[in-house]
Amino acid sequence: MNSTVLTLSERNNIESGSWFSKLSAALRSDILSRALLRRLSDGAMLSCRGEPAEEWVGVAKGAVRVSSVSLSGKQVTLTYVEPGTWFGDISLFDGLPRTHDATAHGDTTLLVVRKPDFKELLSRHTELYEALLRLNCRRLRLMFDAVEDLNTRPLAARLAKQLLLLARSYGVTQGEEIRIGLQLAQEDLAQLLGASRQRVNQELKSFERDGALRVEPTRLVILSKDKLLAIAQR
Repeated sequence: MNSTVLTLSERNNIESGSWFSKLSAALRSDILSRALLRRLSDGAMLSCRGEPAEEWVGVAKGAVRVSSVSLSGKQVTLTYVEPGTWFGDISLFDGLPRTHDATAHGDTTLLVVRKPDFKELLSRHTELYEALLRLNCRRLRLMFDAVEDLNTRPLAARLAKQLLLLARSYGVTQGEEIRIGLQLAQEDLAQLLGASRQRVNQELKSFERDGALRVEPTRLVILSKDKLLAIAQR
């Protein structure tokens, strides 16, 4: 891949990713040399549930919405894959179809490694096996944390924790405020937390009254990380 195809900020997102940055220089270079650039507009489909896995993907800008459809036919968001994160390797390992739908959330830039190149990387760099094992162990730990939170913590604490995570990944500091750059409707937040939109709306209004947050028409603005942290630790 020609380094000039990514903008400076997009390349920085990839190279500073917590997982990618720990790989050897040789492996990072080989991955980037094989990666294809793909730019998607908001809502564009990357892959569908049940499709054969053909690509390993790194997010350079924007977000990828991972979702499924409930038995009642409702679209349910499970997570948003943030810049600097690589995903799609599980199905390439086990050979089974994709388990969820993946769509662009906002204008999104991706680096895509095709299945044959992914297999070639594994054969050339045994380091990649261990690195992907660590990555999937981290995913599993996060999944267990999410299940524990869902079953043991009140909605206010889970919502505050989610907002802090979004601020870490998409926060834009403006003075003492942090504007969350990822545009999410209250229904999107509700799906992430396994709650109703009405309950999430009630908690956001409570955060506003406490001076922790300001709800704008298209963005959430954190006014006090300390107050949100206190709520998240309840």
